[in-house]
Amino acid sequence: MSGRPPLAPCTPAACVQRPRAAAAVPRAVLRLAVVAALLLAGIAVVLAPSRLLRRGLPADAVRRYCRWVVRAVGVRVRVTGAAVPEGGLLLVAPHVSWLDIPLLTAVRPARLLAKSEIRRWPVAGGPAARAGVLFIERERLRALPGTVGAMARVLRAGAAVAAFPEGSTWCGRARGPFHRAVFQAALDAGVPVQPVRIRYRAGERAVSTTPAFVGADTLLASLWRVASARGLTAEVEVCPALAPGRHPDRRALAEAAERAVHGPAEGRARDHAHGHHGKAPSKSMCAL
Repeated sequence: MSGRPPLAPCTPAACVQRPRAAAAVPRAVLRLAVVAALLLAGIAVVLAPSRLLRRGLPADAVRRYCRWVVRAVGVRVRVTGAAVPEGGLLLVAPHVSWLDIPLLTAVRPARLLAKSEIRRWPVAGGPAARAGVLFIERERLRALPGTVGAMARVLRAGAAVAAFPEGSTWCGRARGPFHRAVFQAALDAGVPVQPVRIRYRAGERAVSTTPAFVGADTLLASLWRVASARGLTAEVEVCPALAPGRHPDRRALAEAAERAVHGPAEGRARDHAHGHHGKAPSKSMCAL
């Protein structure tokens, strides 16, 4: 197993664009109020009697809900391609923003892999655990095989698992390599891997870093920045699935998934033109 990945060098000051065309304050406040209402409704469903969750929520309803959350904050969504509809599936994507989570779940409802600290969050921790989030203890590498084993069991049971193998949030222009541990679960379970490319744009211009949630950024600041922006679009491209058995080990599988979403390695952070030199704390939801 590979160790904990280095933190991304992206920081709000160096990377994150402020909205050029800002929405009026009342509109931004209304957007955040709608998002809060949707999130509270989602938490109420998760906290409903366990027999409701055991029956499972309709996949179409989950996908619509996730897209509503993103649209409510003022971000348009464009999706191309489709995920494998049934059976065990590992969904992987680059990690830029908290928006990645509902966007990836909108591709196919999945159990999210998240850092264990989220379990202790005062509002989100309980609902996240009840919703089936799989937690990874980043500071205990000895716990990693157990986490991979838990992922493999979920995948063998026919469910999807969503993970962000970069292990840190990046600004969307720079990127990190895909780390290998999550791919071992797909190999052990004998299920396909579905790479998903997520990009954010401002209008029809180049990639926007406004939605990035990096470094010392706070969730409140990021929420306000996104809700205040005009013309943001999330482009979600579902790449062809990587069939089981096509790659001999987790290194080859991780590299194939990385090529699918990023192309050649020249886009990695070592070639990033922003000139980052320091190490910033990550807001990663996954730390494999």
